[in-house]
Amino acid sequence: MASQDWFEKDFYAILGVSPDVDDKALKKRYRKLAREWHPDSKPGDTAAEKKFKEIGEAYAVLSDPEQRKQYDAIRQMAHGGARFTAGGGPGGSAGGAGFEDLFGGMFGGGGNVRFTTSGGGGGAGQPNLEDLLGGMFGGGAGRGGYGGFGAPAGPRPGADINARTTLSFRQATQGDTVTLQDADGGHVTTRIPAGVKDGQRIRLRGKGHAGDHGAPKGDLMLTVHVEPHPVFGRDGNNLTVDLPVTFAEAALGATVSVPTLSGAPVKVKIRPGTPSGRVLRVKGRGIESKKGTGDLLAKVTVVVPQRLSDSARDALEVLRADEDGADPRAELFARAKE
Repeated sequence: MASQDWFEKDFYAILGVSPDVDDKALKKRYRKLAREWHPDSKPGDTAAEKKFKEIGEAYAVLSDPEQRKQYDAIRQMAHGGARFTAGGGPGGSAGGAGFEDLFGGMFGGGGNVRFTTSGGGGGAGQPNLEDLLGGMFGGGAGRGGYGGFGAPAGPRPGADINARTTLSFRQATQGDTVTLQDADGGHVTTRIPAGVKDGQRIRLRGKGHAGDHGAPKGDLMLTVHVEPHPVFGRDGNNLTVDLPVTFAEAALGATVSVPTLSGAPVKVKIRPGTPSGRVLRVKGRGIESKKGTGDLLAKVTVVVPQRLSDSARDALEVLRADEDGADPRAELFARAKE
């Protein structure tokens, strides 16, 4: 790319960032665009290849503090930040900064530096504008492609690969080893950490597409799908389970067994008068992860008997008589009027 193209191209617009963008935001934006427009993800798309090169060119300049400073100065000139004359001296307009004056000041030469364009008009010993700009920005005048500043700095890293895997609920909570196919048709074996959640993404570094010679490979981005369990649910690192109890156990109190994911049941105490929906917590019997171990949350569900013996019916009739006049829905209706 010829040096004067710097006057014409808006690298900030190409990357979609503001001129005051910081290094962190600039890098994040570049990586997003590079993944989106990488030729490997759009094979045969010449427009995408051109766009990718423009993105790399823009980032190569803006990510280098010195080149960015010089580019900003050039762009300011192109947008009226400075006025130019053909040479220092009488030919310049009054009050207008001469082209030679501005660049001469940059290089310590005052107004005694003269410029020509590429290919003609320059006398012996006069520096060529493209040669000068090329030397300023690390590329010879008129050069493009991968030899000058018109291409991404350094070899292109490999693109990432997206993959999915499905685990059972138990595999996800306890951790497991899975085997996946990589970009080269081989196999990758990796350990899924205990406590992985449904929809969680795991990055396997260096398992993606190969990059240019000398550049690192991309990563494999693995999305995990966790199948539901017929008994247990999950709330963060807590295990949840619905615990059926009889009416007598809830009313009179009892000690009952609760299943755990490990298979060994634990005992919990049902206090007399425990209502349906109350949650009983068993410490340390949840999901283990790097962030700690959760609890087992057992939600009491009172089971209503479908068939009653004569003696059970008589007992319930006695209970109903004792409760005559008590309305468990009175508070419900009172609050409904609020």
